[in-house]
Amino acid sequence: MSVKKKIAECINQLRTEGETCFPFLYNSKLETYNPATDWILYSGPYWDDEEIVAAIESLITGKWVVAGEHVARFEREFSKTYNFESSLMVNSGSSANLVMIAAMKKYYQWNDGDEIIVSPVGFPTTIAPIVQNRLKPVFVDITYHDLNFDLDHVEAAIHSNTKGVVLSPVLGNPPNMDDLVSLCKKGGIQIMLDGCDALGSKWNGKHLSDYAEATTCSFYPAHHITTGEGGMVSSRNDELVSMARRFAWWGRDCYCTGSTNLSPIGACGKRFAKWIDGYDQIVDHKYLFSTIGYNLKPLDLQGAIGCVQLKKSDEIHTKRRAMKSSLEAIFIHHLGDRIAIPQEVAQAETSWFGVPIICNEHALKQELVQYFESHRIQTRNYFAGNILQHPGYHHLDDAQKFPCANLVLDNVFFVGCHPSYNEAVLTRVSDVLSSFVKNPDGRRGEAQLSP
Repeated sequence: MSVKKKIAECINQLRTEGETCFPFLYNSKLETYNPATDWILYSGPYWDDEEIVAAIESLITGKWVVAGEHVARFEREFSKTYNFESSLMVNSGSSANLVMIAAMKKYYQWNDGDEIIVSPVGFPTTIAPIVQNRLKPVFVDITYHDLNFDLDHVEAAIHSNTKGVVLSPVLGNPPNMDDLVSLCKKGGIQIMLDGCDALGSKWNGKHLSDYAEATTCSFYPAHHITTGEGGMVSSRNDELVSMARRFAWWGRDCYCTGSTNLSPIGACGKRFAKWIDGYDQIVDHKYLFSTIGYNLKPLDLQGAIGCVQLKKSDEIHTKRRAMKSSLEAIFIHHLGDRIAIPQEVAQAETSWFGVPIICNEHALKQELVQYFESHRIQTRNYFAGNILQHPGYHHLDDAQKFPCANLVLDNVFFVGCHPSYNEAVLTRVSDVLSSFVKNPDGRRGEAQLSP
């Protein structure tokens, strides 16, 4: 019997004996959902036993614990799936952003203080790597109906020191990519895609990443596919990814992965050679350091999980889109014009990370969030709102210059559209909203709805 089969049998035996197997996992099918006791989580791993078997098998039979053959395979398969020349897996999506910006700066020879256009609305790790790489984030306000940055403001912000734009689509939903690409081409500006919430989203039938010079993805448990933690830097420019790899691997010049790590000649074909200028002796290329870097490697078992998750990416994409449509209809039915929900434009095919709800007043947002949470339905702020209002970032610009972004913190939240949701979940959300509308006096109290 193979190791894989033995592991699967052990898991089934534990389950048969009534043990709670891997309770940290999201129940991928919600077959046992009980509205009286269970939470509707906004997201979580869409896993089954296959991921668990792959992880354990990689530990038992793998040749290396850290970034070995399974990570190398995942990088290759991810690149093939999403039309990249090459990809680099790192330990998180935040690290992916860090080394993407570092690689772009080095490759294009940007100077300290050169400017990168970014939205103030979203998650901080879109912005932090710009500052950490001694570049200047230039903020532009959003258009409130779709929460994406205002392309007229992007155009106005472009000048001779502008080197790039970091696009982070709102819960997966892109702005008009044709207009953005046109603006950037005219200004000689590079598009970088923080695709951590947007894996699978398309524009005119092409992946959003096809419009970017470099792209990052996150495999955090809440995201479309997950390896527990992890991230990816990808590009159709192989040298960019090689530079990102150096930054992520201690600044080491060597780029051997998988089985080439064991080769006496290495991927370069001359592993032992005179690598150091001014030093006339043989040096192992694995110990040549060409830049100051970090250690951001993932575990090899994460690569094994990623290979399994990648097979489910189309299913996840389809189900997330369907759940967004169903939940949107439920919200509009109960709340009407008291809310608005951002829509994708005709050219887009959004792989929704969540369902954004724009309330017509702050009090409504507060009441809805409290009511949902008291009825075991998770909600999330649209991340930071305007990041410039937060203590770690307010020195970067004046938050009051971005009135639409400020409204996000006041009036916007989101709920999940996880691929595991089913009719029982949709019914529960509808019932809770119905109770909310019918019982205005009970909104600030504990749950008023019987399960």
